[in-house]
Amino acid sequence: MKRFIAVVVALSILLSGCGHPLNTERMTYPTYGLFNENSDKSKNVCYEISAGNVVWSIILIETIVFPVYFIGWSIYNPVRMKRGPDDQCTFDS
Repeated sequence: MKRFIAVVVALSILLSGCGHPLNTERMTYPTYGLFNENSDKSKNVCYEISAGNVVWSIILIETIVFPVYFIGWSIYNPVRMKRGPDDQCTFDS
């Protein structure tokens, strides 16, 4: 029982902050998903998939509502601002 509680606590800490907006001096860039890509995605920001939202979508697949929200509005997290017009948001750039 103690192991189970330890695993649940560890997973909840790991997945507690799934989608976080990027705050800069001028603006706050929100997370985006498949449904709001045209309105919330910025061409000046690098994004990556939120692993926590993917895991929660799989865990809560039977509810239908939560996976639709996570994938539709919050699957990509803003990571950093692009450094220049040629920045491809890769590890090397």
